[in-house]
Amino acid sequence: MMPNQPLFLLLLGLIGAQANLDLRTAAAMAAGLCKARPTDLVFIIDSSRSVRPSEFEQVKVFLAKVIEGLNVGPSATRVGVVNYASRVKNEVSLKTHRTKAGLIKAVTKIEPLSTGTMTGLAIQFAMNVAFSEAEGARAKSSDVGKVAIIVTDGRPQDNVKDIAQRARDASIEIFAIGVGRVDMNTLRQMASDPLDDHVDYVESYSVIEKLTKKFQEAFCEDLVSDLCATGDHDCEQVCISTPGSYKCACREGFTLMDNGRSCSACSNSATDVVFLIDGSKSVRPENFELVKKWINQIIDKLDVSESKAHVGLVQYSSTVKQEFPLGRYNNKKDLKEAVKKMAYLERGTMTGQALRYLVENSFSFGQGARPGVTKVGIVFTDGRSQDYIGDAAKKAKENGFKMYAVGVGNAVEDELKEIASEPTGEHYFYTADFKAMSQIAKKLQINVCDDDPCECDSLVKFQKKVEAALQALTKKHILYDRILLESMSKRIALLENKIV
Repeated sequence: MMPNQPLFLLLLGLIGAQANLDLRTAAAMAAGLCKARPTDLVFIIDSSRSVRPSEFEQVKVFLAKVIEGLNVGPSATRVGVVNYASRVKNEVSLKTHRTKAGLIKAVTKIEPLSTGTMTGLAIQFAMNVAFSEAEGARAKSSDVGKVAIIVTDGRPQDNVKDIAQRARDASIEIFAIGVGRVDMNTLRQMASDPLDDHVDYVESYSVIEKLTKKFQEAFCEDLVSDLCATGDHDCEQVCISTPGSYKCACREGFTLMDNGRSCSACSNSATDVVFLIDGSKSVRPENFELVKKWINQIIDKLDVSESKAHVGLVQYSSTVKQEFPLGRYNNKKDLKEAVKKMAYLERGTMTGQALRYLVENSFSFGQGARPGVTKVGIVFTDGRSQDYIGDAAKKAKENGFKMYAVGVGNAVEDELKEIASEPTGEHYFYTADFKAMSQIAKKLQINVCDDDPCECDSLVKFQKKVEAALQALTKKHILYDRILLESMSKRIALLENKIV
């Protein structure tokens, strides 16, 4: 359901055709409008001695969450699990469990083998045994997909390149997930093309479950064409379906803006918006370019002008750098050009230091902030802060700043919630992949009027009337004083004549 009273809908845009597909798929799954292709799915999980028992438990949680989002059944998705170290064990056959509950219960009982890392042997076993008809795989057919998801954290002790190629030649689609100190070249040797879609990396097992949505969506194939029903639109308030497309409208009392998507009620409201952007080395140059595109797509949704929205930009890593202050640029073209020129800092992640800068500098009058104007901070990060954020995050909210927190990849959700304003569910957002930032679309919004926008509009009108009344009263006082002065002057003149 769309929020009732947004002033601005900030769309974290569609970055490329693949991102658009990700958004459509996620929305379709959430709406129950996605039909999955029948699939034989086998997880191949590394439980070598480098995987600690607690980390192996996190792998099992990941498996369970992926399974929970699948359409499991004899004629839909069948799931198997292969466990490996120096030896290979078929923990769950494709024919064993035909319900989610049975599958998940079986996954919770898997124990680590805790020896070497024979990844090639595990792929060979999956191809010859796990994907065999004897173990429940369906006969080779264009109607049934064969998918293997490999999870590993180390360098294999055997050859994987040739056996992975044979598996792919046998029409098995391979996804490779690497954790920690995994050899990235090995992942690329195993995975299917295109590699960008089939290779994933996480820094630790503690964040592996953040890939859950991607692998749920990988099994979503057929999408309905009702874009309003799937949520695959950027209408702020009302979406009206048309054949293969849609158009936007607004509720009574609101006006559709020139962009054809946003609705305006508090047209006279002003906002100071400051972006606080993580430029640490973990972001990587190619992703930093995506972040800049994201900022500019938000700017496109703002009513930037001298009297309305002002935008400032701060980048941080081990240090903090103000890219430009509030009010320096008062049109979208100049703002977007300045964002494009932002150079990547790299180094650490001092989010606490950056928040203190925001509190003490970015929203100060000396840096372009306007008195009596709503202050909005949008914090973007992809990792855990290397310093304490609590005091600065608290101070920002105590100062009345409306704080939004957006996290990607290894961002820590507890930290995002600590930064975000209340209610946190409306002010913090997370996605696992930079390319999937569009999944947050339509959620991040800046509400200058927290209550009824019509009341806000009335308040603006009231303020104008008060100002006009004060000006009129001032004029009356000046006129009265002038009349009084003239009267007193005449009386003084009369008295002077009498004295003479």
